[in-house]
Amino acid sequence: MARRLSLAGLSTDPRVAPAPAPFPWWRSAVVYQVYLRSFADSNGDGIGDLAGLRARLPYLAWLGVDALWINPHYPSGGADGGYDVVDYRAVDPDYGDVADLEALVDDARRVGLRVVLDVVPNHTSDQHRWFQAALADPDCPEAGRYHFAPPSEEPPNNWQSLFGGPAWSRTPDGRWYLHLFAPEQPDLNWRDPEVAADFEQTLRFWLDRGVSGFRVDVAYGLYKDAALRDNPGFYAPTLFGHGPEQAMTWNQPEVHDVWRRWRSICDEYPDTMLVGEVCLADLDQVALYSRPDEMHQALSFRLLKSAWDPASFAAAISSALDAFGTVGAPVSWVLGNHDKERQVTRFGGGALGRARARAAALLMLALPGSAYLYAGEELGLPQAAVADEAKRDPIFLRSGGARAGRDGCRIPMPWNATDGVGFSPDGAAEPWLPIPADWGRYAVSRQAGRNGSTLQLYRRALALRKAHPAFATGTATVTTNGDVLTVRCAGEEETVRCVVNMGAETALVSCSGTVLLSSSRRVHSAGGTVALPPNSAVWLVED
Repeated sequence: MARRLSLAGLSTDPRVAPAPAPFPWWRSAVVYQVYLRSFADSNGDGIGDLAGLRARLPYLAWLGVDALWINPHYPSGGADGGYDVVDYRAVDPDYGDVADLEALVDDARRVGLRVVLDVVPNHTSDQHRWFQAALADPDCPEAGRYHFAPPSEEPPNNWQSLFGGPAWSRTPDGRWYLHLFAPEQPDLNWRDPEVAADFEQTLRFWLDRGVSGFRVDVAYGLYKDAALRDNPGFYAPTLFGHGPEQAMTWNQPEVHDVWRRWRSICDEYPDTMLVGEVCLADLDQVALYSRPDEMHQALSFRLLKSAWDPASFAAAISSALDAFGTVGAPVSWVLGNHDKERQVTRFGGGALGRARARAAALLMLALPGSAYLYAGEELGLPQAAVADEAKRDPIFLRSGGARAGRDGCRIPMPWNATDGVGFSPDGAAEPWLPIPADWGRYAVSRQAGRNGSTLQLYRRALALRKAHPAFATGTATVTTNGDVLTVRCAGEEETVRCVVNMGAETALVSCSGTVLLSSSRRVHSAGGTVALPPNSAVWLVED
């Protein structure tokens, strides 16, 4: 049995009354991303599972999030952390079964949480029954559901895998097949109507079981250039996503019809939503995926990739607000996820990185729209060092070690300071990824009752965000003054501000109201002025 986190002695009253949502929940929701394999192990096999997650639902309710998004839970070939799916309407035995997921959804609703699943429509596992049939018989109907090319000396074009090397591999009989990720992840051919029909069945299968929507993996993919023409090749990729250098592989116009159909299916199920992973350099193109008849949201990754600099952050925020505003969609803000280096490390590591990560968290949670938190952010976890021999990520393996991979942000969650950090019962199991020796210092049990901890900062911020709706729903104005970035959100009943000092010297900020929360204990307010230390943030409500 999974051990439940004890919240004994802690107040479950956040001391502020949450305000009722004036519009659909997803427009301002705080969604907590669970990397299932690393969250909580209930049966002692070293792998997180659905029963373990169910046992931790009281923690998520106590924290104050609105929904949880679960990374893929399906039977998988194991080549890419669950993103190589064998069966879209089942649960991997490592995690439980369909009944366990149904019980999770029911339990989550009882504590006020919604469950969002991950769906992977761009590719399957090479162990999927369709691909296995296509390998056995090139002329079978299933072969038309992938991208195959006849035998030849060279691949059909110059397309490259995001995990390194060519995007084409050979079958045993010499044919080529397309995989824009690992070879074990053959890309589906969405020009075959059977592919669309099967995914619509998948959506209904899980919606009928009460889930509240889907995070759509590689939502900018699915369709490829019909003629399989070469990518231009002379463009350099940008920091913020794919652009002209990938013109033939991503963002084909036909993909929007898929989201219109999926939106119509979700509209049959009240209060459900779609949020897309859309990694494109042009934010105006990203926003098109969340037009009123397409997905409800498309994740905005600019903050996740911006340098610690007021101009960079201001541009990331303003450009996202402008782009999504043109289509009437809220921005879905992201600072970290299962694919990127942890914020503490990304922002400099150590005490400096922690201070900046805390300030960045207040900034993101102050922005209008929804916010996506990755499990462990609320604990201030750094990127863990993983020995090469323990790494599992195909990015590391396919690059021959040239790229570090993503294992360091996928280490199991520390629940207490005992051996094994409470991830598995009795701490006896060998976890699927090694847990650093000092991981207990970040444990939930250590931070939950300690004023000023990163966990308590997140909890207080989430409660205040609900108590002051202007943060999540107001009209935002973004300004910079030297090293100071200010976001001012005007709501119907009040105006709030988040001020961040991104410089190396203390900044004096005019305060004509009340300080609600600060990321640093060294913030002082007196005489209408707030002394804001370097790398810190403050929330203010104006008089």
